[in-house]
Amino acid sequence: MNRADTVPTSRRKVTPARVVLQAFLIVTSLVWLFPLVWALYTSLRPYSDTAERGYVSLPGVLTIANYTTAWRNADLPHFFWNSFVITVPAVILTLFLATMVAFALSRFTFRFNLALLMIFTAGNLLPQQVIITPLYRLYLALPLPSFLSDTGVWYDSFFGIIAIHVAFQVGFCVFVLSNYMKTIPMELGEAAVMDGASVWRQYRSVILPLSRPPLAALATLLFTWIYNDFFWALVLMSTGSKRPVTSALNNLQGLYFVDNNLIAAASILVAIPTLIVFFALQGQFVRGLTLGATKG
Repeated sequence: MNRADTVPTSRRKVTPARVVLQAFLIVTSLVWLFPLVWALYTSLRPYSDTAERGYVSLPGVLTIANYTTAWRNADLPHFFWNSFVITVPAVILTLFLATMVAFALSRFTFRFNLALLMIFTAGNLLPQQVIITPLYRLYLALPLPSFLSDTGVWYDSFFGIIAIHVAFQVGFCVFVLSNYMKTIPMELGEAAVMDGASVWRQYRSVILPLSRPPLAALATLLFTWIYNDFFWALVLMSTGSKRPVTSALNNLQGLYFVDNNLIAAASILVAIPTLIVFFALQGQFVRGLTLGATKG
């Protein structure tokens, strides 16, 4: 046992470096929390209250009326469903493809093993805006069956948005998963082969169950990134009713008037699903982020 662990907290020496560190952490936490707390505070004030007293003032009244108005006026249930249709299949498909590629790259040795991993990793460095023009023309030209797209092409379809999210997220997931799978002892695979397990059985019954911590961490990150995306839906979708919930906030703006209190309430509502996913996978997420930290 480390001697430092046996010393009571109250008897630990308070050094200037520790005081500076604690002060830095407190200030960083307050700076990070300030926009969230201010958005929550603003969302609970009626527009008439802020118009009379100003935004930087004590409230005359606090109410949840902005939340009910935002839920009704922005048609949030419809756009929540659009985000669900895009995000869930994209996360599942990305993790499925990434685990299969990572399994092949980490458990088997072949000629282009390292080159493939470098290609997938390099894909993460490509700015999305660079390919938007050729991608836009490609989406207008590529046909799709009518049951996948009512427009007959990839443009303005859920399938097209899901596909571009999968394409851009697979590289990062392959990089993380392949590095994790390399830490799993090769003897486990060799024992499975001795028991007559096929490659698919090794992947499904040996490697996947042991990869749950990084999969949970990646699922949380992917859900947040894809759910919060606004760029691809704005560029590759022309029908406003098909866009995800992040675009629904734009429906609360008037031509000559913007109620910031109402938009703050809608933003809080839109952020709730990501919080639910994080708290549901919190244990696995933290475990996935700290993998390898205790090895040495």
